[in-house]
Amino acid sequence: MDFDRHDGVAVVGFATIVALSRAVDPAPLSAALAGFLLSVAVWRLYDGKPWEALAWLAWVGAAVAPVLPSGDRAYGVLFLGPLLVGLGLLFGSRFDLLPAIWDVDRGTVDER
Repeated sequence: MDFDRHDGVAVVGFATIVALSRAVDPAPLSAALAGFLLSVAVWRLYDGKPWEALAWLAWVGAAVAPVLPSGDRAYGVLFLGPLLVGLGLLFGSRFDLLPAIWDVDRGTVDER
């Protein structure tokens, strides 16, 4: 389970947004967190790790949960559901439990 530059950026960015949670209203903070997670998902996809990109996209869904009242059942479903799906995809990708879907040799355009 490697820890690369993108993981470091994700940890620092997430810690910064969590630190801002004391001073900023939840709605703009959720938007900032969702945008940050979306950018990390794009980095992962560009890096050739589609399962990790899907995990980060699932966490984009969890980032909007703080806007809902915390006592609602929808809060738990909207927050915990994508969080668990993202964790499963991330660890499944890191421990090679998911198939390598981009490692297939497709050949060149002339060979098709």
